[in-house]
Amino acid sequence: MSSPSITPSVPPRTQDVLVVGGGIIGLVTAWRSAQRGLATALVDPEPGGGAAQVAAGMLAAVTELHYGEQTLLALNLASARRYPEFAAELTDATGHDLGYRRCGTLAVALDADDRAHLRELHALQERSGLESEWLSGRECRRLEPMLAPGVRGGLRVDGDHQIDPRRLAGALVTACERAGVVFHRVWADRLTVAGDRATGVVTADGTVLEAGQVVLAGGSLSGRLAGVPDAVLAPVRPVKGQVLRLTMPRAHGPLLSRTVRAVVRGNPLYLVPRESGELVVGATSEELGWDTTVTAGGVYELLRDAHELVPGITELPLTETRAGLRPGSPDNAPLLGPTALEGLLLATGHHRNGVLLTPVTGDVMAHALTTGELPEEGRPFTPRRFGAGAGAAFAEGTGAEQGPTEQTLLTEQTV
Repeated sequence: MSSPSITPSVPPRTQDVLVVGGGIIGLVTAWRSAQRGLATALVDPEPGGGAAQVAAGMLAAVTELHYGEQTLLALNLASARRYPEFAAELTDATGHDLGYRRCGTLAVALDADDRAHLRELHALQERSGLESEWLSGRECRRLEPMLAPGVRGGLRVDGDHQIDPRRLAGALVTACERAGVVFHRVWADRLTVAGDRATGVVTADGTVLEAGQVVLAGGSLSGRLAGVPDAVLAPVRPVKGQVLRLTMPRAHGPLLSRTVRAVVRGNPLYLVPRESGELVVGATSEELGWDTTVTAGGVYELLRDAHELVPGITELPLTETRAGLRPGSPDNAPLLGPTALEGLLLATGHHRNGVLLTPVTGDVMAHALTTGELPEEGRPFTPRRFGAGAGAAFAEGTGAEQGPTEQTLLTEQTV
């Protein structure tokens, strides 16, 4: 009589690197990791989704300069310099058109106060060694004839470019697949820790995934993964942004030839024209926790301010409204590299610069994963700069630990 067969238990496969989060930051980290020869897996129910589906894709290292953010400026500039080669490499690897345009940016002022503010920004840019050119209102309208007659002046920044984040995300998914990244299209439920070391995650369906190193790249959700010790919890908060998409007529040429930015009634506004005929208008910045409702007020304010800047915009078809969540850190700069928990790294907190910082983030994280240390450009952005327990304290102070389930954190409305 033969003994009954026993199916041996199959131990979970161990990867070198497990990336939690499939937005553009998680994807570029996984791609660069795989290119370095590391066996890499990524956990996300919808790779390429998330904030990339909402972002406008401005590569605006110069016009995004804010007072007190000179350290971040250096990282932004480093990433901007890498973009042409990065975009060309990604296109060669995938065949995808990324919508990368070196069209430049024009920041304009609509009243005397805005003009004074732009003058101050121009002076700061010059002190920081940045290239920008002051233009009169007439010169601005010569560049962009559809601007309102009331434009008082502006800054021409030819070095600030744009890319289509949706195409970028799609290309990164393809690049990861071709580089051998294993996709687990499911939510990560909790981090597993053994012997004071991160060892992997358990997914929502109960699957155990093990890895030598775990990268938490979950955007605004990065501080909500169960099992992460309070001492290394990512101090990120959700910052809501509402964005509109319109369609420009092709018959008479584009409404705008370059990205246009302004501050209207104290509200920052940008208009990003794509070669496809799409015009992206954004974006609100709202500290409302996990709320992703597209509101009538948000849509009205964006259209009202855009109309004041470019009167012809109200004649365009409104094709989409969206709201998403940016991952904000206490200093609005990213958290990159190893944490105090062995085997756990962060790649999150990019706030308004996630698309711009994609190339440099991939390089910084690949270096950290292969050497255990941050390269020079990444050292100011170590997660350890905030101290132990900063994430738990940050979440308590902002209410960021509360909110709906992950599946409801992105709202889309197409009209």
